[in-house]
Amino acid sequence: MEARTQNFCFACGQDNPHGLRLQFQTAQTGESSTEWVPGSFTEGFQGIVHGGIISTVLDEAMSKAVAAAGLPALTAELRVRLRHHVPPNRLVRVRGWINSRSKRLIKAEAAITGTEGTELAHAWASFLTVR
Repeated sequence: MEARTQNFCFACGQDNPHGLRLQFQTAQTGESSTEWVPGSFTEGFQGIVHGGIISTVLDEAMSKAVAAAGLPALTAELRVRLRHHVPPNRLVRVRGWINSRSKRLIKAEAAITGTEGTELAHAWASFLTVR
């Protein structure tokens, strides 16, 4: 198994016409960030971005942080806390970072915040490095 990026990724692929097309800025320290305006097509209930989409975005933020640190890894476990609803068509900030690393296990976190700084969603994940 290999962790290879591709331009058709649902979260960040620029060639996927149905994807989110997120564009993250990354640092070698293991951090990633982007700003995102979720469209109405991401809604679950009216006026609320679907929790699965939120989970996908948080997972992608952590994956980008792990990749920025030069660690080829895949998500092994993901936990998400939806603190407040994420409204569509409004700017939010997404950030991911690495907390710790052992031989094959990487622990990371990510958050989505509103422009005023309120945390809307938070995630924790474990990643396993692949050879």
